[in-house]
Amino acid sequence: MKDDIRLTPDLLLQGYAAGIFPMAEGRDDPEVFWVDPRMRGVLPLDRFHISRSLARAMRRTDWILRMDADFAGVVDGCADRVDTWINSEIRRLYLDLHRRGQARSIEVWDGNALVGGVYGVVLKGAFFGESMFSRRTNASKMALAAAVDHLRRTGFTLFDTQFLTPHLATLGAQEVSRATYHARLSHALSVHSADFTAAPVGSFQDVVQRMTHTS
Repeated sequence: MKDDIRLTPDLLLQGYAAGIFPMAEGRDDPEVFWVDPRMRGVLPLDRFHISRSLARAMRRTDWILRMDADFAGVVDGCADRVDTWINSEIRRLYLDLHRRGQARSIEVWDGNALVGGVYGVVLKGAFFGESMFSRRTNASKMALAAAVDHLRRTGFTLFDTQFLTPHLATLGAQEVSRATYHARLSHALSVHSADFTAAPVGSFQDVVQRMTHTS
């Protein structure tokens, strides 16, 4: 259903807390609508699948992990594709949320170049993953692995991926019913101790060591 009311960051957070999220039909479509999927994608924080090849690449890389160094650049990287649901209104809203500390990014840097990342909205113990992008092989997978590791270490209980794609399924994501999702969301929203900034993201070597020791 189209929303005729201009969205604000507060309305956006109310939507996430109610289990819905915003999208646009395309980059040039000015309207935003709410989505409430019958089946929801989630990525259990204790079941991320790190393949041997990905673990090897993370151990050997000299890429750098950063948090919130270029949030706008991550959003723009996610929108830089032929078909995107990120229009100018959605971009404005997430940048506003970022300034309030309620939208965050985990980024992959090759020297001074942003080559991949993932961003999402944080609300109590829930992380609503919005999108990810990659300009180098494995960069988005590495960013996602780092995000899962970071959320697990900082007290989050829910990683909402919105939809389940074949790519996410290979990494451990699952599809759950709307009722199951709402139960998990309710639990996550009761967690007041989660703090995205409670720990540094560290290095890819740190991430893969923690993940392979707990998988």
